[in-house]
Amino acid sequence: MEPVEKPEEPVPMSPSRLPGMPNWGTATVVGIFAGLLYGGSKEASASVSKDAEVMLKMGSTQDKREQHRLMRDAMEKRFIRVTRGSIIGGLRLGGFTASFFSLQNFLAETRGVHDVFNVVGAGSATAALFGLIMPGSLAWRARNVVLGSVLGATVCFPLGWVQLKLMEKANEGNKEDTSHHGEVTSGVGAAIERLEQQLRK
Repeated sequence: MEPVEKPEEPVPMSPSRLPGMPNWGTATVVGIFAGLLYGGSKEASASVSKDAEVMLKMGSTQDKREQHRLMRDAMEKRFIRVTRGSIIGGLRLGGFTASFFSLQNFLAETRGVHDVFNVVGAGSATAALFGLIMPGSLAWRARNVVLGSVLGATVCFPLGWVQLKLMEKANEGNKEDTSHHGEVTSGVGAAIERLEQQLRK
C-alpha cells in the first residue's frame, strides 16, 4: 500500500501592515541621531563666546603653565558641554519621534485606515504630552498642553497631506512596474507555448 500523504497545513500569515505606515524603529533611530547632531552642534556654537573669554585670560598672563592650564580646562569643559548637549538632544528628539510614530501606527491599526488624521492626532497628542512633562507650575503646564496640541495639529496636517501624496505616487509606480512585469511574463509564456506546439508537431 502506498503511504497516504498528509495535506500540508497552511502556515498562518501574520497580520500585514497598512500600506504607507512608517517603521517605528527606523524612525526612532533616525530621530536619535538627528538629536545627537543638533544638540552637539548647538552646544559647540554656544562655546565660541566662552572660548573668547579663555583667550583673553591667556593673553593677560605670561606664565606658560597658567596658559596651558587655562587651555586644558577650556577644552575639558567644552567637551563635557558638547557631549551633554548631544545626549540630551538625542534623548529628547528620539523620545519625541518614538512617541509620535508609535501613536500614529496605533491610530492607523485601531481605525483600520492610514490617512492624514492619524498624523494630526499623533502630532497633537505627542506635543501635548511633551508640554505636560516640561518643568513649571500646573498652570504653565496646562498652557503648554493646549498650545502644544494646537501647534502639533497645525504643523502635522500639511506634513500628513504631503506624506499621503508621496505614498500615492509610490503606489502608482509600483502598479506600473507590476503591470509591466505581468506583460513580460505573459509574453514569455506565449513564446513557451509556441515552442511546445512546434515540438509536438
